[in-house]
Amino acid sequence: MTRITRRACLQGAAYALSAGVVPGLIRPLSALAEAPPLPTNHEAATIADIVTQTMRAYHAPALSLAIASRGQWVYQQGFGLADQRTGELATAASRFRIASLTKPITAVAIFSLIEQGRLGLHDPVFGQRGLLAVDDGARYPDLVSQITLYHLLTHTGGGWANDDADPMFRHPEMNHQELIAWAVRHQPLRHAPGTHYAYSNFGYCLLGRVIENITGQTYAEYVQHAVLERCGIQDMTLAGNTLAQRAPGEVIYGQNGSDREPYEMNLTRMDSHGGWIATPSDMVRFAMHVDGFNATPDILSADSINAMTTPSPANTGYACGWCVNKVPNWWHRGSLPGSLTIMARTASGLCWAAFTNTRRDGLNLDAMMWKVVKAVPAWRA
Repeated sequence: MTRITRRACLQGAAYALSAGVVPGLIRPLSALAEAPPLPTNHEAATIADIVTQTMRAYHAPALSLAIASRGQWVYQQGFGLADQRTGELATAASRFRIASLTKPITAVAIFSLIEQGRLGLHDPVFGQRGLLAVDDGARYPDLVSQITLYHLLTHTGGGWANDDADPMFRHPEMNHQELIAWAVRHQPLRHAPGTHYAYSNFGYCLLGRVIENITGQTYAEYVQHAVLERCGIQDMTLAGNTLAQRAPGEVIYGQNGSDREPYEMNLTRMDSHGGWIATPSDMVRFAMHVDGFNATPDILSADSINAMTTPSPANTGYACGWCVNKVPNWWHRGSLPGSLTIMARTASGLCWAAFTNTRRDGLNLDAMMWKVVKAVPAWRA
């Protein structure tokens, strides 16, 4: 899925988050006694300068940002070119591959099923009584049969890490079921489940299949109905693999000379760990509906949100689909060839997202977005 590195997520746990936004389209999402302020002209110019300097330094064709404060939009805008070949401008409505920002979405979908009583957090995934049970439970090694839903959510399943052997970037000709059967047989676990953190795209692929087995719907159908529509998000969709499958309003992804070709991946197979395309404002809407604050109604209960954002014993910087710290801030990064993304929810009531259509060494959207939100002191970043 999105090649967000384990180091990047761990580094993110060490310092706060990032997210950005640019002016435009501002609609209150709830009636509040005191509306958060919009940036002054000087503050807006400072934000634009921060963004354009970042784009210039890392040759980013486009950058798009969205920010909400205390349940209301305060900044949305796109910069640069969605398509360098035609000169098409990037706007706040431009859609990007969100990469691993998919993982919090999948985690919320899982917790929605737990709330319905259709799943248990510690249900086994494999074996004769597992959520992905097959006819012969004995075909799974003992360690594999110990993997639970919680282990997959927290990247503590014991193997299948996001490294050079990541199953999700191998055998692109295989479908989900074929790839799962191959990985279980040929990539043995390195650790007992629950004892070791290793960021796993494959683990979230398995969660997508759990959702399908439990609901009888495709992963995308269930998420659209149970998560996105409840957040007021209407136009998110799963990405295509090729340039010819580019969705309306989607940017073109640039290739760094040392990076993989953006249009040579089986992105469709990455559905539940890195497959969606969205605008930054879509992801801010999502974050606002699971942020634990009262400004916007949450789509999960307070108990579910607390469980989802409590870190595992194996890694105090990662919970169930979210990077977390003690502030508490919650966030996630995404990374694919041609794409970098970030989404954040801060303890001070901010939610933000920032996307770009390139991936280059040193490009740090988190650091950039903290500069952006601190450019407006009234946002209390």
